[in-house]
Amino acid sequence: MDLRILRYFLTVAKEQSFTKAAEQLHITQPTLSRQLAAFEEELGISLFNRNGRTITLTDEGILLKRRALEMLDLEKRTLEELKGTEEVIDGSVTIGCGEFAAVEILAEICKVCREKYPLVQIAIHTATADTVYEMMKKGLVDIGMFLEPVDTEGLDYIRIPESDHWVVGMRPDDPLAGKEFITKQDLLGKPLILPERTGVQSEIANWFGKDFNKLQIAFTSNLGTNAGVMAFYGLGYPVSVAGAARYWRPDLLVQRKLFPEITSSTVIAWQRNLPNSHAVNKFIEIISSVATHDAGTSLISLNACKA
Repeated sequence: MDLRILRYFLTVAKEQSFTKAAEQLHITQPTLSRQLAAFEEELGISLFNRNGRTITLTDEGILLKRRALEMLDLEKRTLEELKGTEEVIDGSVTIGCGEFAAVEILAEICKVCREKYPLVQIAIHTATADTVYEMMKKGLVDIGMFLEPVDTEGLDYIRIPESDHWVVGMRPDDPLAGKEFITKQDLLGKPLILPERTGVQSEIANWFGKDFNKLQIAFTSNLGTNAGVMAFYGLGYPVSVAGAARYWRPDLLVQRKLFPEITSSTVIAWQRNLPNSHAVNKFIEIISSVATHDAGTSLISLNACKA
């Protein structure tokens, strides 16, 4: 299909006049009419309703208009890629996330974005999944990073399976710090600090099984940093995902994995079918490339289902 003829067709569809379209295209009106008539004959369909001076599209013409716009846009993007040029992108991307190990992947994504699009401003809001989800629904957050389980209805997302594991935090001089792993029996009778999210608590409840009701829950906390402060003062043992543990000072706090092991997946998500800025669209492209490269294609699940 000749892209030049598609441009002629789209110009007539826009102007609703062969005469005006010919002026826009700098060709004669008879030449334009003849070429489009030949195009209709080639396709075996009528693209225009010719009622006097008014030109409207037939149903087939409306369908072709949609496809022609897509083809010309693809041509433009392909030429830009072949030329190796990048349009100037500015604007902002707002990200909401908790304290997860997968934030390191987010950091790599942000690094690539800053290198490719230095004019883009990135804002990060640290909050619980419930808060981030509500901010996304209100349009206050473009990209959300969630620890599963999370409701992904209405979202497109990339899942990073088993990206975090569950641990217990404690002072390095605590008797439990000498153990390689922490079992259920180690925690019974100890003051525990559990995550605030009900859905996440269910993961712990499943791990403890029938012993969950025997736990001594001293605190709940929505983020790990404050729970770590409580642990340092001997007020409890935070049970949570490892998160950014390797950035803690080991002389103040340490973490030990649970046994049997519990792992959790993380999703990086954005709202489905929502028009985004160029900056956000470019960021989403980088998410897919960096996350897949970082964790390996076998570990990444890309959900782009259309509801």
